[in-house]
Amino acid sequence: MGAGKTTIGKVLAKRLGYRFVDADHEIEARTGVSLPTIFEIEGEEGFRKREAQVIADLATWNGHVVATGGGAVLRSDNRENLQASGFIIYLDVPLLTLCERTRHDKNRPLLQVRDPLQKLRDLHAQRDPLYREIADVVVSGSRITAQSVLNLLIKEVGEPWKR
Repeated sequence: MGAGKTTIGKVLAKRLGYRFVDADHEIEARTGVSLPTIFEIEGEEGFRKREAQVIADLATWNGHVVATGGGAVLRSDNRENLQASGFIIYLDVPLLTLCERTRHDKNRPLLQVRDPLQKLRDLHAQRDPLYREIADVVVSGSRITAQSVLNLLIKEVGEPWKR
């Protein structure tokens, strides 16, 4: 949620000669409506079911870099599908940075609350251990560029995501 998954994912995909897919955009394309509309009509649980189906489908594709929504790790089936299908990078960004990046974004239904920073704290407490559990590598930082993440990954781990 504002960590830079799309920006960095696109750089990785280009470097690898892969296609980039944003799971949230795939959900919107399949349903024909925005994420806020899905949340409004079906609630978070309805959205999470749709997200799980998209992740299960994407896990069967080859030659793709996938950016998932921040809450994708909440479901064990998503974690299993992600681990089985590719190399997982967790972008760990400070909460104040995330709050700044997302504060005006109306397409983030979970942050449409009175205290978005507290909501981010709550989400982070719930999600961070799950990301760390499945991540092949954790990239820390708030001002790191997509190119520097790519360089770091190549330096630290080579290119093991080329499976």
